[in-house]
Amino acid sequence: MTREAEPPPVESVPEGKYVYCIIETSEPRSFGPMGIGGRKDEVYTVHHKGLAAVVSNSPLVVYDPTRENVFTHEQVNETVMREFTVLPMAFGALFRTEEDIVELIRGTYDALRDVLAKMEGKVEFGLKVNWDRDKVTAELEEKDDEIRHLKEQITSRTTGSTYFARMQLGRLIETALTDQADAYIREVYSQLRDTAVASRANKPIGDRMIMNAAFLIERDREAEFDQKVKEIASKYEGKLAFKYTGPWPPYNFVHIRLKLERGEDRGEGPAIERGEGVTEPVRQLSNVSN
Repeated sequence: MTREAEPPPVESVPEGKYVYCIIETSEPRSFGPMGIGGRKDEVYTVHHKGLAAVVSNSPLVVYDPTRENVFTHEQVNETVMREFTVLPMAFGALFRTEEDIVELIRGTYDALRDVLAKMEGKVEFGLKVNWDRDKVTAELEEKDDEIRHLKEQITSRTTGSTYFARMQLGRLIETALTDQADAYIREVYSQLRDTAVASRANKPIGDRMIMNAAFLIERDREAEFDQKVKEIASKYEGKLAFKYTGPWPPYNFVHIRLKLERGEDRGEGPAIERGEGVTEPVRQLSNVSN
């Protein structure tokens, strides 16, 4: 009787700790079973001298920035943010042991304290501004004398090549569009500057978006900032579409990255730089279009 071959044993993946953010607290905390990886591991704190990392157990695997994984990472940070000032870690920060996490905090302690003090009582809001490029182009063709005149020349020609004239028209329109977008962006910043602690311009996405910015706001000025956004959205109703999201942890203003040197897991201090992979639909103002 032939004996069936047994399947090879499945190698177990070693366990580690996934770190979401750094907060200031000496009291052990638990934030519920919401850890990354689909297992719903408990999210809790690991402490050192008044600071704490918010962590959950996790297999030591490389997490792809899928929508589900990024959402979980952000959801944990947003939950913690309801009670604490949060310094978000870069997505995918894994450590082997709690002792390694304590070593990170110990080695960057002064820098973490300094950034926490600067971020105390502040939250981030995102603002994206879109326009109808074709509609704006049509308006420019009506209002800009040079563009209108050149277009009329091209339209009225019945013979001869219009290739170079069309090339010139295209360049004029692109320049005019850029100037108009810059004027709108300057106006938005000028309206919001006084209520923001800082701002960060990110790269627009697609042809419709002309502005993709993050603003750092004092919590006690949140209503004032909301009102300013409403006012400018109302001013440009029909011309610009404003997508306003937040409040968020300061993803665009604090981003703790871990740099590996010579194959050793050694965390280098927190850097204030642009965050990535932030999801969006927390809040939208009723008079601001999607």
